[in-house]
Amino acid sequence: MGVKQLRDYQIETIDNITESIKHGNHSIIVQQPPRTGKTVIMAEIARRATQKGSRILFVVHRKEIVDQVKRSFAEQNVNMDLTTIGMVQTITRRVAKMSEPQIIFVDEAHHSLAKSYIRILEQFPNALKLLFTATPIRLNGKGFEDVATDLIQGKPIPELIDKGFLAPVDYYAPADFDATHIKVNRTGEFDDKSIQAAFKPKIYGNAVKTYQKLATGKQAIAYTYNVASAERLAKEFNSHGIVAKAVSGKTPKIERDQIIKDYREGVVQIVTNAELFTEGLDLPNVDCVIMLRPTQSLSLFLQFAMRSMNPREGKRAVIIDHVGNVQRFGLPTIDRQWSLKGTGGKTSNDNNGTIKSTTTCEFCFGTFYKTDDKCPYCGHEIAINVQEIEVVEDAELKKVATTRAERAKEIMLDSATDNIAGKRPADLQNMAEVKAYQKFMNYKPGWVFFYGKKRGFIK
Repeated sequence: MGVKQLRDYQIETIDNITESIKHGNHSIIVQQPPRTGKTVIMAEIARRATQKGSRILFVVHRKEIVDQVKRSFAEQNVNMDLTTIGMVQTITRRVAKMSEPQIIFVDEAHHSLAKSYIRILEQFPNALKLLFTATPIRLNGKGFEDVATDLIQGKPIPELIDKGFLAPVDYYAPADFDATHIKVNRTGEFDDKSIQAAFKPKIYGNAVKTYQKLATGKQAIAYTYNVASAERLAKEFNSHGIVAKAVSGKTPKIERDQIIKDYREGVVQIVTNAELFTEGLDLPNVDCVIMLRPTQSLSLFLQFAMRSMNPREGKRAVIIDHVGNVQRFGLPTIDRQWSLKGTGGKTSNDNNGTIKSTTTCEFCFGTFYKTDDKCPYCGHEIAINVQEIEVVEDAELKKVATTRAERAKEIMLDSATDNIAGKRPADLQNMAEVKAYQKFMNYKPGWVFFYGKKRGFIK
């Protein structure tokens, strides 16, 4: 079996890991954007290591990913006799009896601060730890300095799109989202009450009609806010002659596997789901993502959005954001800077202030703000805050500019915009330039308030 040819940026990542190890780092966070083959990178490192007789341990957090990783490693000619691949819950129970590995891979490593992961990592102090994630950030704001001494950042998403490694995107979101009432408190942070008012979760527009208008005929995945909504949406698509299936953690494995097979073969056009197809699972023929679940997690947002960005000749992905997630996080196509350091116990929102996180019910995956002790969707006992999701059916969604050229055309390059050409935020001189910079870079509207306050332009 032939070894899969790696792309230039994947080889560069491996070279960067090697260089970091030479500088004395033995626990490394490796950031690799979604859909750019981090499993292939890990498989190549494992192949080289097992050829030298080194033992490998690969830790995942979802059972669906285990078989996928095993196939990828076998295809890459990894010696599977020297490789253990398993779920963190299983490995942590057996870790004291396991043979010591020379390399530990952690998949979706933004989960690695959990006690189960820490137990595994601490059990083998001499092993090289390579912790891979697309999004080294946590909702609680805690950093990764307890588990890693270096962070290797992958190529910027705009560059990967330009070179054809990711598909370009048409992004549609609500046109009437209003962030003008966000207020800044005495500490310079956003006021919690005004944020809750501005980001009250809503679903804008009719999902079926919007899909027919913007992405008809495309293979799609819809992310919904609970199991019942996934089932209702699938029924609605089917009533319009569009073959759709709903899946969730409740769906029996045999049935779920058949749905995935039918989707890959084009028999099923749309899969609606609640909290299932986020991290790890490879579905290469997704051309459209429909977001009907509001989230405060940047990690989850990028996994949702970039699910559609596997490249294909002539492909242009479509993302339909019915809940205004783009207003919280900006476009998935922007260049982001990552760090091992945390955000002081606050939820980072790309330097745009602090936004209170939602809670997800582990029983039905409903997402909401905490106010009560029961899930508002299924009644499951949990410390939560109830806030209903409002549906605004007649709302129009508009295309969000995804390139600098589109943004420049959209704002018609006035004199303030001319002044910010080539500048960094620190070079901006007044609020007019801050506002022009926000429009040109397609930052969230709240960035104007936050950055203007930070620079002293807002008193």
